[in-house]
Amino acid sequence: MSTVPGYVRAAGAAGSSAVCRGKRRREPGASERGARLATETASAAEELAQLREAMASRPVIDQARGMVMAMVPCPAEAAWEVLVETSQHTNTKLRDIASRLVATTEGRRLPPEVEKAMAAAFRRHRPDRGW
Repeated sequence: MSTVPGYVRAAGAAGSSAVCRGKRRREPGASERGARLATETASAAEELAQLREAMASRPVIDQARGMVMAMVPCPAEAAWEVLVETSQHTNTKLRDIASRLVATTEGRRLPPEVEKAMAAAFRRHRPDRGW
């Protein structure tokens, strides 16, 4: 009798052989490796989706940063801080704040809570504070 992974070969009386399904042997730790691989794959897929979203929203965020720099002459880092603070204080995604700010060039108004938070961020990042 010979063993083939997952099968047992048994010789018959007339010299013929039959293949029977045998118990499949599992490698030790295979289920743990499979679970780890599934977790890593899901994590990589989530990271890829986030990176794609970030790349798609980057241009509008850069436009909004430029608008802030033009409204209140300031360095790019200060403009970034204004946008981030506005996002945090309104519990709104940064890309949404940026989109709303860029939309003001088409005659749309900022929502009142965004306008208020942005004005407060401008005050906290005034040029007289040493940009």
